[in-house]
Amino acid sequence: MTLKKILGTLALLLAPAVAFAHPGHGDSGWMAGVSHPVSGIDHLLAMVAVGLWAAQQQGTARWALPCTFVATMLIGGVLGFEGLALPALESGIAASVLALGLAVALTVRPPLAVAIAATALFALFHGVAHGLELPDMSSPWTYAAGFVGATATLHALGYGVVRVLPQAAAPLVRLAGVASAATGVWLLAG
Repeated sequence: MTLKKILGTLALLLAPAVAFAHPGHGDSGWMAGVSHPVSGIDHLLAMVAVGLWAAQQQGTARWALPCTFVATMLIGGVLGFEGLALPALESGIAASVLALGLAVALTVRPPLAVAIAATALFALFHGVAHGLELPDMSSPWTYAAGFVGATATLHALGYGVVRVLPQAAAPLVRLAGVASAATGVWLLAG
């Protein structure tokens, strides 16, 4: 696959992300769960960045970061569904876009425990937002399956891009991290 095709695919994936994922979706169940992480630039960038960052790591961190994010996000989703509201929720999500973007841009490789703790914290904010915005429906678990599946897919997309691109394209991945970090600054300012 050529670099041009990869960049074209990424552009198409980012095109629907012109509005935040909050609030409401118009869909219900599984489709609402899928829509939340892919239709909002804040969630989309953070989740792709987790995959990009994981692929930049070595050893256990390559699978531990995405798995930690998905598991903690699901826990946060349940907490949000139960009514837990974290203070500064949207700021926490925006900060995750900034921090994960910087981690990718700078190819940060902290100790595994630090990387997992940061990833879990970011995932908690995203999960609570998903849970709080659960549309009225008969099956919250169908909604959860949708947002977990979409999140894992976005992580895999980010991971796959780094692993498929030739080493010479590493500056493009770092540039994507810079763009994500800049978007995080913009989200925090807004």
